[in-house]
Amino acid sequence: MGKKSWAERSGAVEKKGYRAITKYLIASPTKVRPVARVVRRKPCVEAVAILENMPQKGARLINKTLKSAMANALNANSKLDEDMLYIREIKIDEGPRLKRIWFRARGRADQLLKRMCHITVVVDEKAGK
Repeated sequence: MGKKSWAERSGAVEKKGYRAITKYLIASPTKVRPVARVVRRKPCVEAVAILENMPQKGARLINKTLKSAMANALNANSKLDEDMLYIREIKIDEGPRLKRIWFRARGRADQLLKRMCHITVVVDEKAGK
């Protein structure tokens, strides 16, 4: 209940679209980001088709989050058409790392880092119908 900024009061803040966030996925962000780059700014129907035919684990994770964002958009507003949705923003952030011990020869040990990522997908409707 803080003070609203001038932009919020005047209505200058544009709507951010419909979003879905998946957190704490055990997948390295550096391996998931190239998959996200392939589908960024594409229509949602086309992006789902591309992701379903990619062999990477990251494609499966992004596909699940994208379908959730599409469902959020369609359930929030019944006037939206599924064919008019596109991926406005897709972001792969780093999450925490699980640190595990990896036993090596001669009684030594290394640290094994299992990296996590957070996937954020924002979909919106195309302006021109």
